[in-house]
Order: sequence, then structure tokens, then C-alpha cells
Amino acid sequence: MKNTTATADPGLMSARESRSTATTYNGSQNNILTIARREFRAYFDSLVAYVVIGGSLLALGLYFFLFHGGFWQVDRVTMARMFEFMPVALVVLVVPLITMRSLAEETRAGTIELLITLPVTDAEVILGKYFAALAMIIILLVATLAYPIAMFIFPWHLGALDWGPVWAGYLGLFLYAAAGTSVGMLFSSLTDSQIIAFFMTWFTLGFVFVLGQFVEYLPGVLGDAISFLSFQARYAPFERGLIDTRAVIYFISVSVLCLLFAFRSLESRKWS
Repeated sequence: MKNTTATADPGLMSARESRSTATTYNGSQNNILTIARREFRAYFDSLVAYVVIGGSLLALGLYFFLFHGGFWQVDRVTMARMFEFMPVALVVLVVPLITMRSLAEETRAGTIELLITLPVTDAEVILGKYFAALAMIIILLVATLAYPIAMFIFPWHLGALDWGPVWAGYLGLFLYAAAGTSVGMLFSSLTDSQIIAFFMTWFTLGFVFVLGQFVEYLPGVLGDAISFLSFQARYAPFERGLIDTRAVIYFISVSVLCLLFAFRSLESRKWS
């Protein structure tokens, strides 16, 4: 008798698997965007967004124009003062304030259990909240463009600004913010107190910032080790208008590592 058993077509199976993978990917992407939009709106429903953006721009203006004679004392066409100030603002105010509520508030209110039982993965929750926090900082960085535009393009034209170092500086600030935000997300996942999350983030980012101040006084292996760990030392080439690929890899690695730890912290709540 002739065997009529159907043999699965490998090509058909591969096509079905590809469609299933694409559907899963699109669903995950949509979940991340939904969480990010929800979190992003929450920033503007509270005072956080307005305090962070308004306070940072005001402090930047005071430092840029008034502190130690301000921009006019430099006597050259440069935005170096802005790139000196912004890492301090990110450490002291911006990143701790934005990230402190990301997961800590959900835990305190008891909504984190509801969130992680919804048809979303823990990774989607972490990434959605991370991208929302990072989007807030990107808005702040874009807002600071008002300074070079107003001074060197319109309404004033104080000289021909070299935009290469400016874009390098902004790349450095973005990478700095991405790594700092991941640190804040990690600490926010470890506690149900926004205040504790704020100070843990503030202290950690402040510590790795201050480390960079000692690099030039500690030559040799110790100086190299501190330089490797310091955010400020890694950011320094961008501040001078240079793009250091090692620093790019460093900031991305810190971001990924801290997000992985935050994911594990959130995942552990299912078993506690």
C-alpha cells in the first residue's frame, strides 16, 4: 500500500516560525511603547517634568552667563561651559529625580504586582520605564540647544561656532544620561521608597563623578583603575569635542548591566 503520510514542508515550517517570531517581536515592541507612553505622561501629570526641565535650564543659564564672569569671560566662541555644567546637573538633580519613582512608587502603591501579572514581561516593564525616563532627559538636552542657537544663529550672531565639538558633547551627554538612568532604574527597583532611591542614585552617581577628579593626581595602575570606573573621566573626551569609542562601549555596557540587574530584581518579586 502506498504511504500517504504527509511530510511537513521544512520551508512552510520555517515561514510559520518566522511569522510567529515577527508577531512576538511586534507584540513586545508595542508593550514597551505602551508602558513608555504611560510613564512619560505621568511625568507631565506631576511636577517632576517641569521642575527638572525648568530648574536645569535656569541653573544652566546662571552658570553659563554669571558664574565667574560667565561666557563673556571665556573670550572665545565655545559652548564648553555648558558641557562642564550638564554632567553635574544630571548627577545632582535630573537623573535621581526622574528615576526615583519609576519602580519604587509602583512598589509602594502596590501596583507593581498588578503590572507584572499583566500580559507583559518583566523586561518590557523595565525597558518601557527606562525609555520613558531617558526620553525626559533627551527633551532637556534638546531644550539646551536654545543656548547655542540663540547666541550663534538667531537672534544673535556672536561668531562662527564649530558645531563638531558641540555634537560630540551632546553625544557624550546622551551616553552619560543613558548610563546614569540605568543606575537610577536599578536602585528604584530595589526599594519602595522614592527618597531612598533618590539618595542611592545621587550618592552612586556623585561618587563615580568625583572619582574623575582624582585621576590626574594618581598615576599608574591606581589612576588607570579609577579612570576606568569614573563617569567623568569617560565623559572628558566628549567635553573636549572628541569621540572615544572605548567610552561609548563603557557607557553602553553600564546601561545594559544595570538594566539586567533591575530586571532580576523585578523578577525576584514573583517568588517573594
